[in-house]
Amino acid sequence: MKKVEAIIKPFKLDEVKDALAKIGVGGMTVTEVKGFGKQKGHTEIYRGMEYVVDLLPKVKIEVVVKDEEVEKVVETIIKTAQTGRVGDGKIFIIPVEDVIRIRTGERGEEAI
Repeated sequence: MKKVEAIIKPFKLDEVKDALAKIGVGGMTVTEVKGFGKQKGHTEIYRGMEYVVDLLPKVKIEVVVKDEEVEKVVETIIKTAQTGRVGDGKIFIIPVEDVIRIRTGERGEEAI
């Protein structure tokens, strides 16, 4: 099993969520986060004062899937989250040793 974490632009969330549901992803965790990469940040002027906004709003989507589903999930996220501009985000793939469903005690792929 693998955990796929995707950091994407907030306005792409609904599109990515719907696309993942269409390919059979049954659950996900979504967190509002802030950060920066190559995009760095920008300056804004508010009431005549200049402010540096160096942590940009993003959304982190986390899904745990079977090993054979990883590439399909990654391709779906790329296809739906990509705008072609700096700041589209990143995808991280992390090995998952075990999963336990609290309600039933099921373990492994049955618990996903």
